Amino acid sequence: MTDTRLLPPTAEGIAEAARLLAAGGLVALPTETVYGLAGDARDDRAVARIFEAKGRPQFNPLIVHLPDLEAARRYARFDDEALRLAEAFWPGPLTLVLPLGDTPVSPLVSAGLSTVAIRVPAHPLAQQLLRAFGGPLAAPSANPSGRVSPTRPEHVLDGLSGRIEAVLDGGTCGVGVESTILAPGEPPLLLRPGGLPAEALEECLGRPLVAGGSADRPSAPGQLASHYAPEAPVRLGATEARPGESWIGFGKLGGPQNLSPSGDLVEAAANLFHFLREADREGRPIAVAPVPERGLGRAINDRLRRAAAPRP
Repeated sequence: MTDTRLLPPTAEGIAEAARLLAAGGLVALPTETVYGLAGDARDDRAVARIFEAKGRPQFNPLIVHLPDLEAARRYARFDDEALRLAEAFWPGPLTLVLPLGDTPVSPLVSAGLSTVAIRVPAHPLAQQLLRAFGGPLAAPSANPSGRVSPTRPEHVLDGLSGRIEAVLDGGTCGVGVESTILAPGEPPLLLRPGGLPAEALEECLGRPLVAGGSADRPSAPGQLASHYAPEAPVRLGATEARPGESWIGFGKLGGPQNLSPSGDLVEAAANLFHFLREADREGRPIAVAPVPERGLGRAINDRLRRAAAPRP
C-alpha cells in the first residue's frame, strides 16, 4: 500500500474519503470520542481489512456507525426502551447493543453474535462523511489492537500509517474516551463505561445499571482484560512517581502531565490517551494518580485498569 493520506476537513476531503470507502478502502474518521477506523460494514473484505490493519482478534465485535436513528433502525431492532435511550442521547457517545435488524451487515461485524452494536456519532465531520458515503460504517478505534486509542490524527498515523488509505483530519477529539456501551433489557447491562456517564443513563431508565460482559467472550468492544495499553507498564493509585517512573497527575497530585489540575473529569477524559502516549515516549514505567470513581471517572478508571492489566 502507498503512504496513508491525510485528508483535509473540507467538502473535497469528505468526498474523497467517501470514494475510498465505497471502493473497499479504510479511512480513519474523527468522532467526538476518539478516531475510528472506518470501513463499509456490509463488505466482508473491508471489515476483514479492519481486523487485519489493527491486528484485532475476530471474536471482538465492532461498532456500526450511522447518521441518525432512522438509518439505525434498518440494522437493529429497537424496543421502547432502546428508542427512549436513542432519542435522549443520539447523536452522542452512546452505543446500544441490540438484536440484528432486517438489513444485513457483514457477520464479521457482530463476531457471529445475534446482536449488533450501533452508534450515531455527534462529530460534524463524522456526520458529513456518513451521509456522503450513504451506508453503515464499522469503526473501532483507529489504533493497533490493545494499544492506546487515538484522539488526534497524528496518533492514528503513529500506529496505522501504511496500513490504511487515509485519515480525515478533524483535529483533537473533544470527549477523549470511547462511547459508553449499553445493552438495554432486564436488567440493563453496562458493557463498557465511556463518554456518557452511567448516572445519566440510570436517570433516563429510572433504575440502576448492572455491569456485564466477559473478557473471554466479548459481547461488545473494549471488554478484553488488557486493552488501551501503552508499551510501558502502568502503576495505578500512585501518590508520587518512584525513581525511574514517568508521572501522570490529577488534581492536587500535579506535575507537568496533569490530567486536570482543577480535578475536572471532563478535562481529564479528554487528556487521558494523549498523556498516556506522551508518557510512553519516555520509555519508562508510568505511575498514575488516583481518579475519582464517579461520572466520567468510571470510564477513565476502566481504561486505566485495562492499560495496567497483565499483557497476553
